[in-house]
Amino acid sequence: MSVTTDRPRAVNTAAADLPPVSTGTRRAGRRSGRRVVAGLLLVLATVVTFWQVDLRRHADEQFLAVARDVPAGQVITDADVRVVRVANPSGLDLVPAERRGGIVGRSAAVPLAAGSLLVSAQVGPAAWPAAGQAVIAVPVKPGRAPTSLTAGSRVVVLVAPPAGGGQQAPQQNNGVRRAVATVVSVAAGADQVGTQLVTVLLAADAAEAVAAAPGDVSLVQLGPSQ
Repeated sequence: MSVTTDRPRAVNTAAADLPPVSTGTRRAGRRSGRRVVAGLLLVLATVVTFWQVDLRRHADEQFLAVARDVPAGQVITDADVRVVRVANPSGLDLVPAERRGGIVGRSAAVPLAAGSLLVSAQVGPAAWPAAGQAVIAVPVKPGRAPTSLTAGSRVVVLVAPPAGGGQQAPQQNNGVRRAVATVVSVAAGADQVGTQLVTVLLAADAAEAVAAAPGDVSLVQLGPSQ
């Protein structure tokens, strides 16, 4: 004779105690997430729209640019400037194209470099070189200066006394004059093939010492942080 015994099944009381999940709560969460995404997209679209409007508004503005190099103190001619379109020139005191007639005939306060935008402060009485500074031109023989020298390059000007030039006044570095300067312009020399005439800006006292020192000039180009 067989006996069948019914065992009571275990009841998961933990699951039984949990409240039923409401589908309404899930739907509300999804709707909230969609609203956040929609808000971010709206903000992004607004920023892009304002940026495009500002860019188009400034792109229609015309300003003056320097067409060719103009030394400080030289009178600006009509051929020295040209009209350009500049997008979003915020913060720059540029000269509008309609003021061209008031710029031509005036002097450049500082050297004007070709291709640069013209700023109001660059036009007027000569204010260059500044107080305490001077500009001199030094002849440089072939092989005594880097070929990469351009306006704005920082260099060390070295003037070595000529060999057998007689007794020299005591100076540093065995009679070598040394001064740090900024290149203003580089032109071909007229005395010898390959000679360069380099105009430099440096301290006034150093300029006098370099100009008065006999001997050959050498230029050493410095890096931007030196």
